[in-house]
Amino acid sequence: MPKRLRDLLAWAQTHEGKKVLRFTSVSVVSTAVSFTSISVLYGFHIVKGVIWATVIGNLIATLPSYYLNRTWTWGKRGRSHFLSEIVPFWSMSFLGIGVSMLGAAWAREQVREHQWAHVVNTALVSFTNLFSFGLFWVLKMMVFNRIFHDRTLEEMDEPLTAEESRI
Repeated sequence: MPKRLRDLLAWAQTHEGKKVLRFTSVSVVSTAVSFTSISVLYGFHIVKGVIWATVIGNLIATLPSYYLNRTWTWGKRGRSHFLSEIVPFWSMSFLGIGVSMLGAAWAREQVREHQWAHVVNTALVSFTNLFSFGLFWVLKMMVFNRIFHDRTLEEMDEPLTAEESRI
């Protein structure tokens, strides 16, 4: 097995590696929810406008993202703390939705300018949202790590327990 692959697998078993893998998994789930919601809302003319379909689709995806990240990625239990967890999470989420709205505005102009089939317009809107959130992903990881972080660096460097090593 190549050294880089061994190093990557070893890193994936650390606290930081598990957290990044879990955050990435939650991002995949919320991206799929957002992508599907936007595609259905706009594609089936449930919501006529590109901007509104994007906003609603992303709001739908934000709910599972919060709960999965809070409980699975960062291991938080109990009631959410309004000022230190909910407000920063939703602030970042709204900022991300703002970035996706910029992409949606561009997609809307493309839809208006070209006379493509509605299925092509729907794909353009959905993939533009996907691209917009991809740009925003790393920043979210850094901020959410600060919001939910409760372990010291020394604890993160310790070997994982059997329970912690489960993805």
